[in-house]
Parts: sequence; C-alpha cells; structure tokens
Amino acid sequence: MITLTERAATELRELMNSQEKSHAALRIWVAGGGCSGLSYGMALDENQPEEGDEIFETDGVKVLVDNMSLGYMMGASVDYVDDVLGGGFKIENPNATSSCGCGSSFKTEGSGGCGSGGCGSGGGCGSGGCGG
Repeated sequence: MITLTERAATELRELMNSQEKSHAALRIWVAGGGCSGLSYGMALDENQPEEGDEIFETDGVKVLVDNMSLGYMMGASVDYVDDVLGGGFKIENPNATSSCGCGSSFKTEGSGGCGSGGCGSGGGCGSGGCGG
C-alpha cells in the first residue's frame, strides 16, 4: 500500500485543480539510475490505469503504481514538505536502505547502487553520480 499524508493530498488536489486535471491520479514509479541506484518518478496521469497497476486512494486522491515499482515501495508514504529550497513532494520509503540527499534517489536491500561497489566515489544527486 502507498499512502498520502493529509498535507500531500491537499497539495495534490490544489495542483490538480489549478491545472484543470481534477480527475487525474498521481502516478509514482521507480526507475534505475540516480546517485543511489534507483530513483522515484511522479506525474499527474489523466489516463486510465494500465494493466498491472495498483490503485490506492487517500482523501479522494488516487495513486497509481505499477507492480514492479510497488515491490520497491510497499508501505511508502508521500508527504509534502517545505524547506529552504521551496516545497515539494517527498517519499518516505521503509524499504530504502539508503538514499541520496536530494530525496529522489535510493537503494533497497539487494538493489545494488553505491553501497554495492557499483560506482566508486561518484558525486551526488545532479552530478551524474552512480548510474545517473
């Protein structure tokens, strides 16, 4: 299951309404790359769910996750945080064994990444680092 915090659901509803996409869902996926080996992606999706998608709903906001990504993210929560760089969505993933400072790159047990010797000294997020 993937959940949204109350703040994330509120921010998503406001974003969808401002973009006139009130019937869209938040699609979340995991892809290879990033400074820790895997990276998150998020986008508003106005299409019908694809075969193999899991659908979760929190406070009226639907979240779509494909089965492969769900294996890396089961039990994760999406929050909206404000920091010195501005506001944004952040995924709290209980399956992540390490993550990059940017918050969008991570690795899980057995997924490779920097800790497995796969990249050497590699830089950080945005530098091309490991696999990026």
